[in-house]
Amino acid sequence: MTTRIRFLGVAGYEIVGPAWRVLIDPYLSGPVSAVKAAELERPDAILVSHAAYDHLGDTAAIARRTGSPVVCGGEVRAMLMEEGIPAEQIQATTWGILVEVGGVTVRPVECHHWSQGRLRSGQFVTGVPMGFIVEPEPEIRVYHYGDTAIFSDLRLIGELYRPTVAILGCANPDELLAQAVGPGRLLTGEMSPDEAALAAEWLAAPVAIASHYYDAEQSDVKAFLDAVPRHDSAGARQVLAPVLGETLSLECIEGTIEVRREQPRVADSR
Repeated sequence: MTTRIRFLGVAGYEIVGPAWRVLIDPYLSGPVSAVKAAELERPDAILVSHAAYDHLGDTAAIARRTGSPVVCGGEVRAMLMEEGIPAEQIQATTWGILVEVGGVTVRPVECHHWSQGRLRSGQFVTGVPMGFIVEPEPEIRVYHYGDTAIFSDLRLIGELYRPTVAILGCANPDELLAQAVGPGRLLTGEMSPDEAALAAEWLAAPVAIASHYYDAEQSDVKAFLDAVPRHDSAGARQVLAPVLGETLSLECIEGTIEVRREQPRVADSR
């Protein structure tokens, strides 16, 4: 059996296992795109970690077109309902509340971040951001960080749920920094490259995947690739930074995850 993980940009991924297809944080209408939202095959579920525009992204449009169920927090549920997504199409959850939606078992886990959105009335809605763990097939368990900062209980998540693949934010996309509002400038993403590499060690994931960028040549992404081996106590962790639109095919062979890289066809909207 093979699991395929396609990098869609920023923190967006399409994960396809033997039995189902999920989207996580599909922001596809930004300054660069790997694929247009209308071109995606129907997912069995869409997972949204929090309300930030670069994570909630095109969820409403995809859910409206496909009828796919959405797993998210209460604040995202309110925002999606305002966009015309029916309540019965949305499963709200939070840390620790395991759900099965569209045939996909979704485990929300702790995430140290914030989640705030604004309704058309001007009212702000806030909620609890989440990371996710999904298991496309036996021995392939994928952790998505949901924009978390580093925190010590990542060790506990690793001990309890033993992710074999950890998707970890290590950068801020240069293409989105110009949209940041406020004085000064942002110096790191939610995790620095070194913190993200340490998170991979705490999770004890055999495969670490860089996240939260468009350009795999960005300096923070390269720094993550360099930092992961320094924190790898076992000396066997694979680390990858997929280019936009790239698909990683994973297969567990005699307890070892083999990764094959498939070069993308990227529709650049710049």
